[in-house]
Amino acid sequence: MTLDQGSYRKRIYEKYASKFHDAGQNFDPVAAVRLGKGYDYYFRNWLSASRDASILDLACGGGNLLYYFKERGYACLTGVDISSEQVQLARQVTPNVFEGNVLDFLRIHPNAFDCLLGVDIIEHLYKTEVLNFLDLCFSALRPGGRLILQTPNADSPWGTMLRYGDFTHEVIFNSKSLLYLLALSGFKESEARELGPVPWGYSMASTGRYVAWQFIRVMLKLWNLAETGKSGSGIFSRVFLVSGCKRRDANVMSP
Repeated sequence: MTLDQGSYRKRIYEKYASKFHDAGQNFDPVAAVRLGKGYDYYFRNWLSASRDASILDLACGGGNLLYYFKERGYACLTGVDISSEQVQLARQVTPNVFEGNVLDFLRIHPNAFDCLLGVDIIEHLYKTEVLNFLDLCFSALRPGGRLILQTPNADSPWGTMLRYGDFTHEVIFNSKSLLYLLALSGFKESEARELGPVPWGYSMASTGRYVAWQFIRVMLKLWNLAETGKSGSGIFSRVFLVSGCKRRDANVMSP
């Protein structure tokens, strides 16, 4: 007996919150606040100053990032996720959360959003889906809009741990490969950032870890330099962010 490619997805995503993230039936605002403190630093200078900006959280999970934006005064929030368990959690943050495939959702919402968030989603896509996903993101953004993605980092010594830590992960990127794909889909002003310790505003422990992390980063650069003659990308945290913008004079792409 053979199974269709990807048939395991439905079985896993049906219980993704309870079995893979140990989530209960109630949204946990305390955990969301703790997560949000870090993203104040990670998202610096990337978010719209207008609290009326239309924001879509792709694969929104249990709603932690939706809560982050809600707490900071953003009013026009939408989420979409394929897992019914996660959708039920996210709807406790905002009712505007839809259950479904993100590719299908993006396809029917061209030129609709000012910001797209894709935290821990692109690594779940097949290679045949990745470029289609990025093209659809470009199409769904309004001119001047921004895409922000978070994903495991192939350049990290711990990258394979995250690559294989979730059975639904299909591909892994480093900053260079993902920035190239963003450019191929039309995004400009793209930038990659580490998701390492927060240097200030989080805790004294985080500040101390940040100092230690800078020393470790130097060692990793020296490792690269000794082996290859180049210091590498400088993006070494086990998870990283990339962001790209749709130019204000850009036309909507038709994937």
